[in-house]
Amino acid sequence: MISKAELRPGDGVRYLFRGVMVGDGHRPAGMALGDAQDEAGVPPGVWRGRGLPVVGLVAGDVVAERQAELLLGEGRHPDADRIERERLEAGDDPAKARRATVLGRPIEHNRSPKTDKAKERTPWLAFDLVFRPPPTAHLAWALMDDRHRRLLELCDDIARDKTLAWLEDSVAEIRWKAGGKQRARVKDGLMVAVFRHYESRATESRPLLHAHAVVSIRARRPHDGKWGNLSADSLMTHIVAADTLYTLYFMEEVTARLGWAWEPREVTPGRRPVMEIAGIDQRLIGWQSTRRQQIEDAMSVLTATYEEKHGHAPGERAGYALACQAADRTRPPKRKELRSLSELREGWRESAVRRFGADVIDRLAERARAAAAAVWARVRPVVDVVLAAVDVVAVVYVMRGAFKRHHLLAETRRPLSYVLRGRPHQAGLDEQIVQRVIDHYTRPVGRGRMMTADLFALYPRDTEDQAVLRPLTRKRTAPPYERARLAAGALTARVHAVRRSDRLGSRARPHTVAVSGASRSRLRSSRPDRKAGRSQEQGTDVAALEQTRATIEAAAKMAAKLQDGVRERAAVLRPAPQPGPVASPPSHTQQPGVQQTPGRTPSGGVA
Repeated sequence: MISKAELRPGDGVRYLFRGVMVGDGHRPAGMALGDAQDEAGVPPGVWRGRGLPVVGLVAGDVVAERQAELLLGEGRHPDADRIERERLEAGDDPAKARRATVLGRPIEHNRSPKTDKAKERTPWLAFDLVFRPPPTAHLAWALMDDRHRRLLELCDDIARDKTLAWLEDSVAEIRWKAGGKQRARVKDGLMVAVFRHYESRATESRPLLHAHAVVSIRARRPHDGKWGNLSADSLMTHIVAADTLYTLYFMEEVTARLGWAWEPREVTPGRRPVMEIAGIDQRLIGWQSTRRQQIEDAMSVLTATYEEKHGHAPGERAGYALACQAADRTRPPKRKELRSLSELREGWRESAVRRFGADVIDRLAERARAAAAAVWARVRPVVDVVLAAVDVVAVVYVMRGAFKRHHLLAETRRPLSYVLRGRPHQAGLDEQIVQRVIDHYTRPVGRGRMMTADLFALYPRDTEDQAVLRPLTRKRTAPPYERARLAAGALTARVHAVRRSDRLGSRARPHTVAVSGASRSRLRSSRPDRKAGRSQEQGTDVAALEQTRATIEAAAKMAAKLQDGVRERAAVLRPAPQPGPVASPPSHTQQPGVQQTPGRTPSGGVA
C-alpha cells in the first residue's frame, strides 16, 4: 500500500527532520541526526533516483542532514554552501550568490508581496510516499528468524525501487509557463530520500515494516535543462496505479526468494480483497492491527452520521474521505520511548507467544511452505488477456461510470495479482490489457480524455442481456465492488459461452473457411462510428480480417468453377439422344443412359 502527503515549508519540514528521519519518534532539539537515528534504532536514509548525478549525489549514499535540509527543505542545491562560498569569493553579492544555489524558483518568491494572488501560497517542496507491504508480510518479518527478516526487507527494497523507477519513467512530468500549460517528461529523473521504519505509531507498539520515500519536487526540463517543479496532479493521480504495481512486485519477489504463495482475503464484506501470504494464521492479523481496530470503530460512527445526513450509504470516494477522518481522529501522539530493532522483535515475539502459543509462532515458515504447495497444486497461474480486459472494464465502469487510462491501469494490476499469486508477470502485460480495453470495449465521453464502457461491444446486438450492467450501476443497496463483481461475472460468462459455441461450430463444412475467434471478436471494432486513432495491434487484426474475407471469397469462386467444370464434362460425355419414329408422337420417356437436364426435352428441344 502507498499513501501520500505533501511537504511544505514550516510544519512539513519540521515533520521531516523531527519525525520521518528518526523513525517517527521524538528527536530532542540540538541532537545530531546520526545520534537520533542510533537511539531510535532505525537505519540512516539513503538516496535513490536517476536525477542524483546532476546535483553531485550518488544513489545508495547516506542522506546527510545538511543535504536534506538544503534540497528537501529549501529547494536548493545539496552542496549549496560550497557554491555560495565560491561565488562570494569570486566577488558576487550575497543575494546573487544565494540565487545561484536555488534550483528553479526560490520559495521566497511565492510569499513576495509583488506576486499576484494566485502565487501567494505556501509552495510544495517534496512528496512523502509511504510504502507498506501487506499485513502478513509484517508478521513474517517480525516473528520469523533473521534470515527471513533480511529477505523480506530485500523484497521490499526491490519492489519500492521498481515502483519509483516506473513513476519517473512513465508518470513524472515537469511543468512550466502560466498555469503549467506546458508539460513534458523530466530530463534526468527523480531525486528521492528513503527512510525505513519498523513499527506503527500506536501506543502499544506493533510491527509495521514501511518506508518513507521523500521525492523532491525539483527537476529539469527536457528541452533547455532549466530547473522547475514536478506536476503534482500527474503524480498524485497515479498513486493508486503505483500502489497496485508495488504490491505486484513485492508478491513476485517474495515468491521467487522464499517460495511462498498468496491468497486473497476479504477484509470488509463487499470491498476489494487484499493479498496475503498463504498459511499465515489470520488471528495474528488482529493481534497486529490494533490501530486498524481503532480506525474501524471511529469509522462506524462516521458512517452512521453520513447515512443519517444523506439517506444512503457512502460511495467509494465518500468512504475514503471518512476513513481519512477516522484516522486523523484516532491518531495517537508519538511515543518518546525508542527501542532498537532487536528489542522490538524480542518484545513482539514474547507478546505473540503469550497469546497464541510457541507452536503457532515457531511453525510460521513451515506452514507457509505447506500452504504454498497446496496453492500451486490447485491454481494455474495463467493470464487470459481477453477475460482480464472484460473484468477490468466491468469493474471500472460499475464503480466509476466515466474513467481515464490510469483508472484502468490501476484496476488491471489487481486481477494480475489474483491470478498469478506471486508468479512473475510478463513485462508490459498490464499495458497490453489496458490497450485492449481501450481499443475494443470503450468509447469516448465528455472532455479531458474521459471514456466509458461501450455496451454494444461488450454485448451482442441480438441478445436481451445488454442491460445487465445498467441496473448494477444504480443499485445502491449493494456495495460498489460487489456490484462490479456481478457485472464482471456476467461478462465473463458471455465470453465463455461465445468460446464454447465457437468450439462446437468449428467442424469443417464444404466450401467454408473457419474464422478464428479473435478475428470474429474484432469484427465489431471495424464499425465506422468507432473512434479514430487505432493502435498497431488493432491494425494488424483488421488486416487479418480482410485476408480472411478474401480467403472466403476465393473459396466460393473456386467452388463455383469446380461445379461448372463438372457440368461441362457431364455434357461432353453424355451419349447422343435417340429420336423416336417420325410418325409417332414425341416420347417423353427418358432413354437409358441419358442424364435428364432440367428445362430440356430428351430430344434436345426447349421445353
